[in-house]
Amino acid sequence: MRTRKAAVVATLCVGLSAALTACGSGGDDPDAGTNGVGKLDPAKIQDKARTAARSADTVHLSGSVVSQGRTYKIDMRLKKDGGTGRVSSDASAFELLRVGDELYVKAPAAFWAHGGDKGSDKGDKGGNGAAAAEKLEKKYVKVPSADPAYQQFKGFTDKNVLLDGLLGLHGKLARGDHATVGGVRTIRVTGGGGSGGTLDVSLTGTPYPIRVQRAGGAGQLELTDWGQDFALSVPAKGDIVDYGKQIPSTGTGAALPSTS
Repeated sequence: MRTRKAAVVATLCVGLSAALTACGSGGDDPDAGTNGVGKLDPAKIQDKARTAARSADTVHLSGSVVSQGRTYKIDMRLKKDGGTGRVSSDASAFELLRVGDELYVKAPAAFWAHGGDKGSDKGDKGGNGAAAAEKLEKKYVKVPSADPAYQQFKGFTDKNVLLDGLLGLHGKLARGDHATVGGVRTIRVTGGGGSGGTLDVSLTGTPYPIRVQRAGGAGQLELTDWGQDFALSVPAKGDIVDYGKQIPSTGTGAALPSTS
């Protein structure tokens, strides 16, 4: 009888092995049922996350970036040929849209007026600066490729450039804890014991980066909706202001955050 009961228990263990690693101790393996990257060296985990990010067609990036003592909130949807979203701080806010090489900025009048020549003959003293700012409000201002601000703004809409700058960790890499971010199981990689930033990489399916905490407490961003397409089109002609060679100088007076 005891032999028969032992055989029944053994059979049950075999039957459950598809869900558990082993009868009695299967729940102890944090990498059971994952894509396996949690067992790799930290440098390889980071490399796989970067490769997955570059290969993806789209991503939704949101969170905060601290630059020059100011905190910026970023909410961008990016794809290989452009992107759209919003960047804001307590001092300024603007929307960005890029379709191919065509780049547009949409912002309130306060953004365009910031940094103007107040008190000068060309500034608010004559009312010209305020009038120009009002004209630009709620319009998509086309940024010429030759304008100094073009590359700065474009950096927030260039998927690979932006992610390459954000995903780099500083210092010696180490494999951290297993965690869950937004309902996704992850493995964490740290740089410099955490002071050089941390990166959470998905343990489910493709090893996409899910969350990055920047070195020195310079912000935290989450990366979601990998591969989920979204519409991206040029604004209606009536909503666009095209200044030709260069947008008004007041438009670049607001400091832009660095994501590198």
